[in-house]
Amino acid sequence: MGIGNAFSAILNKLSGKPQKPRFTSAVILAGGNSTRMGEGTSKQWLTLDGIPVIVRSLLAFETCALINEIVLVAKADELAKYESIREEYSLKKLTVIVEGGEDRQTSAKNGFYAISEDATFVAIHDGARCLVTVDEIERVCRAAYTAGAATAAARVNDTVKLSTDSGYIETTVDRNKVWLAQTPQVFGTAVYHAALAATQRDRIKVTDDCSLAEYIQHPVRLVQCSPDNIKLTVPEDVIRAEAILAARKREETI
Repeated sequence: MGIGNAFSAILNKLSGKPQKPRFTSAVILAGGNSTRMGEGTSKQWLTLDGIPVIVRSLLAFETCALINEIVLVAKADELAKYESIREEYSLKKLTVIVEGGEDRQTSAKNGFYAISEDATFVAIHDGARCLVTVDEIERVCRAAYTAGAATAAARVNDTVKLSTDSGYIETTVDRNKVWLAQTPQVFGTAVYHAALAATQRDRIKVTDDCSLAEYIQHPVRLVQCSPDNIKLTVPEDVIRAEAILAARKREETI
């Protein structure tokens, strides 16, 4: 789909022309190097309560009724390893496993280009956010179905300061307007394609997919999710994730 076709799809929607049935693809990113987790440690294969981190993420999207397919983006030397978990964990929606790129932005692009031609929406998710719930995935998807783009996010509780270059407080930010972006981040495929084309053309580098939509000035709806939807980055995050899982298990037995 070219940029012209992408914008035509948006115009058709606005004009009331019939659209394809909704089909949502999930792109799970697992191609990072885990450099902050410690030497030799791949955070995707760490186990939490006996289940690998990446499998927990995949199972959440597998279970979500709104997700039609899953595309996994992985490191080249781990592609075969991911193939083996498809059958082991009955991941019927996992249709494609592709190689990641040199950075997150490229990996997301590789995953997006591998989704089904039937896809009308795409949900981009960090594989290391393995505590995301099915309810959170569904709420972000439904918001995107209405707004064209939406992201999981959490409000901040602390007072937020901006600093000067020399390390002093410059000003205090209204924390009611401050959110921490999470994933999944869900977009209409026409919106995402147009944003990809624009940022590639202008050589714009971003750290999350909402920034792509922001670049073409497409509004992104914020969906409040739990602060427990953390991304495993450093060893301390694993300890926190284990505590969150233990708390969830206690709640299930009450």
